[in-house]
Amino acid sequence: MQNNSVKNPSVAVIGAGMTGILMAIKLREAGITDITILEKADKVGGTWRENTYPGVACDVPAHMYTYSFQGNPEWKHRFAHGSEIQAYMEQVSCEHGVTDQVRFNESLEECHYRDGKWYLSTSKGNSMVVDFVVSATGILHHPAYPDIKGMDSYRGDMFHTARWNHDVSLKGKRVGIIGTGSTATQVISEISKTAGHLTVFQRTPQWVCSVPDKVYSEADKAKLRGNQRLMTRLSERYAFAFRNIFTAAVTGNKLAHAFVNWTTRRNLRKSVRDPELRAKLTPDYKVGCKRLIFSSTFYEAMQSENVHLETNAIERITEGGVVTKDGTEHQLDVLILATGFNPFNFMRPMNLTGRDGLAIDDAWAEKVQAYRSVCIPGFPNFFLMLGPNTPIGNYSVIAMSEVQSQYVLKLIDHWRNERVQTVEATEDAKVRFNSYLKAGMGKTVWVGGCQSWYLDPDGDPAMWPYSWEQWVKELEEPDLDDFLRTSPAEIIPITPAEKAA
Repeated sequence: MQNNSVKNPSVAVIGAGMTGILMAIKLREAGITDITILEKADKVGGTWRENTYPGVACDVPAHMYTYSFQGNPEWKHRFAHGSEIQAYMEQVSCEHGVTDQVRFNESLEECHYRDGKWYLSTSKGNSMVVDFVVSATGILHHPAYPDIKGMDSYRGDMFHTARWNHDVSLKGKRVGIIGTGSTATQVISEISKTAGHLTVFQRTPQWVCSVPDKVYSEADKAKLRGNQRLMTRLSERYAFAFRNIFTAAVTGNKLAHAFVNWTTRRNLRKSVRDPELRAKLTPDYKVGCKRLIFSSTFYEAMQSENVHLETNAIERITEGGVVTKDGTEHQLDVLILATGFNPFNFMRPMNLTGRDGLAIDDAWAEKVQAYRSVCIPGFPNFFLMLGPNTPIGNYSVIAMSEVQSQYVLKLIDHWRNERVQTVEATEDAKVRFNSYLKAGMGKTVWVGGCQSWYLDPDGDPAMWPYSWEQWVKELEEPDLDDFLRTSPAEIIPITPAEKAA
């Protein structure tokens, strides 16, 4: 029987990607029924809907990259291809009744907090008033375009990997690709098979770890069908290995880093036969300082006869191609931009204002920070999923979202039971949390002298510097001492009995 004394809040979930789907499911499981899901596109999926470039795949094992409550016995590959993941997201959303609740092709443009409520306006001119807003807009969804002289003059086909133009055939053409990060390595491995000539413009080489892919047989799939326990065990084995090898390696475990360092350098030495090419592909920073790339095909592709690695910096783009600093003009039919994303945009360009009209751009004018990656002081009842210092890296983002979703639901539960009037972390709590983060960064590899999307404009890693287990423990229960009790002018101490409740 439902407790009528418990408030049933209205919640707006922004985005129907992996995290938005999860939040909708978990909110309903908690008995919250007044849910609005806004999605800017025409279907669910987020990252896997938008990235359809050749070779797109997850660099986390597929059975680890699933919701804990719904494994997928139908994965075709150990590292699932993008289309497989998109199909899985659509399946979960449909089976749990999320799809029917989503308002597609409708983005949130205005989001303002007044008098204890959030006032929302959408791209379709609709408005609503809700108690809570959950921003599930993801991290890597705003493509970053390079600032190169002459880009507007190029007359060939040019597009970003996240906006792949499938109408353009690459077969037999002169193709250039700018970038050698995670996306680029996948694209290069695939399009090198069909392009007439492929020029790879490399600014910084990457460390590449070879983890062989596996094609799952029908027998493999049949063994897992209907057996959630077995799928969970498989997921946990992969998660254990990744936590204790790759996560440990970048957060200060010297033995784990030595192992990853040895295997990665050995992979380069054994895979690339030409010493001159090998030298060009050898980074001058610590293994793991940038996101470690998993690929068993990239080095092979780079040694194909039709592939050329260009390490001279790009000077400008012309009507017919790219001119590098040495004066060479590379004639191209197609130019592909594998230049990544703007990782610190989060929910922006949404016009978001919190208490007393505080704009998010002003709140983040000096630094993009949050309390426990989720709560932003000055923005009551607003939750930022996968916010700054979430332990993004070579691990499952689904696992991260599941941990954060439980934390958010517990905070909402405190509001529902009137233990707090609003859910708003204090500025002091945010400062203490970020000082704690900074104190742990010195032992990580992210301060190893490289430039990466992990770093904010000040050069500080927006990552989690401790173990995965520590992160899970710290998000297990909210500490209400870190939240305002009523209004900023009147903070009421929490009694031990209240905290225990």
